[in-house]
Amino acid sequence: MLRAWRGGRALWGRRGGKPSRGLSSNSGLRTDILSELGPALSRLGQTLRGHLPGADGSWSAVQPGYKSPPPPEHADVVVAGGGVLGWSVAYWLKTLENRRHGMRVVVVERDPTYSQASTVLSVGGIRQQFSLPENIRLSLQSAAFLRTINEHLWVPNEPPIDIQFQPSGYLFLASERGAATLEAGIKVQREEGAKVVLLSPNQLKAKFPWINTEDVAVASYGLENEGWFDPWSLLTAFRRKAMSLGVYSCVGEVTSFVADTADNTPGMPRGVGRVKYVNVRLPDSPELQPVSCAIVVAAAGAWIGKLLDSATAGLQGSLALSPIPIEPRKRYVYVWHCPGGPGLETPFLIDTSGAYFRREGIAGNYLGSMSPAEGCEPDTGNLDVDHGFFQQEVWPRLAHRVPAFQELKVKSAWAGYYDYNSFDQNGVLGPHPQLQNVFVLGGFSGHGLQQSPAAGRAAAELLLHGTSTAVDVSRMAPGRLWGDRPLLEAAIV
Repeated sequence: MLRAWRGGRALWGRRGGKPSRGLSSNSGLRTDILSELGPALSRLGQTLRGHLPGADGSWSAVQPGYKSPPPPEHADVVVAGGGVLGWSVAYWLKTLENRRHGMRVVVVERDPTYSQASTVLSVGGIRQQFSLPENIRLSLQSAAFLRTINEHLWVPNEPPIDIQFQPSGYLFLASERGAATLEAGIKVQREEGAKVVLLSPNQLKAKFPWINTEDVAVASYGLENEGWFDPWSLLTAFRRKAMSLGVYSCVGEVTSFVADTADNTPGMPRGVGRVKYVNVRLPDSPELQPVSCAIVVAAAGAWIGKLLDSATAGLQGSLALSPIPIEPRKRYVYVWHCPGGPGLETPFLIDTSGAYFRREGIAGNYLGSMSPAEGCEPDTGNLDVDHGFFQQEVWPRLAHRVPAFQELKVKSAWAGYYDYNSFDQNGVLGPHPQLQNVFVLGGFSGHGLQQSPAAGRAAAELLLHGTSTAVDVSRMAPGRLWGDRPLLEAAIV
């Protein structure tokens, strides 16, 4: 029986053996082309396998003619959203429960192809260079998980998992104006155990001769646990493992909740509700399938705000909370070719201007972009790409920092959604203050993918035991959104 938010001890999954893959960026980069061709071929194989039924009967992509089974009528936990955070918390619930036929967990995802999912449209970065201890700890814990991912997510009779980690580190550049903030962040990061160094302009130029250090006052460079990886591989691994543990997967969309309130439940406080069941809209059908449940995890990414607003609409009269400030923000990613650009040692570079880029493969290809200025957010009604934004805003900044990029040629581009927390640009993790059995997991504003292993575990521990042992996430609870207690993260890209 599910015991939601009660005190107790956490149960760690079985660990053992030495890390199978390091996440160090200062241990010597592989410069042999063949060493990168091998992982590239492995990634191709994983992608092809991801479009075929797994040994556990799971599917990583919807096949022509395949029809997802409807959700069960009853569940202990319904996870609304099948992105990497949703599948992470589902995996951890079953792992920490440690019973094969225990609680019934159902993950509901509206886009089984993941063609518009924030997870797979991400650039896949992971870093510890944040300003808040919570974010540093979540990323450190996630890096440790990824280092030993096969000990956690490998499914018997399946090939070993390779997330294609590139240990090139993050490189943040700061001007005189931003130097104090960068240096303060470094202090916190080191206190939390992150391996980060400060570089003067001369040291920066010596290490990366292709950088124009004009207007750079100081830089910070991550030595371990930073770089980038393949988001699709991590999502697929979480999904396959969770389903092998008994998690149900359903194609559909959680559109609304039906809740008990003080009006029809004696003893319940005014302005508070408890969800009895969720309504799931099935694909190509006007029908709603009700699913009764004990717990709802709202992990619908950029659409968490919309989902919870509809759920609390009937409660607003007695407790007038404003809508939860998590909304979609569209971001562009551009891919370009530049034969004379930086080589294999290229880090994930964050410029003083906010523009960023990283290497993509081994053949002179790169990807990058920047966030638009406040007040200039693009329309979120579609995922069309504004190529003029690159020409007018991104390219001049890139060419200033890396003169070789003056000769770049754009090859392709895509757009995706941030689940943007407009209150303080930080993750929201904890029980909803108005709906007693609804748990919110989202609003990470661009760093949800990299923190998904640790954030999913923290959420599962809170749901099962009422406390998170690995990372203290109490300050990330949703109540701060209405209590004027912003948890501001300075290092948002």
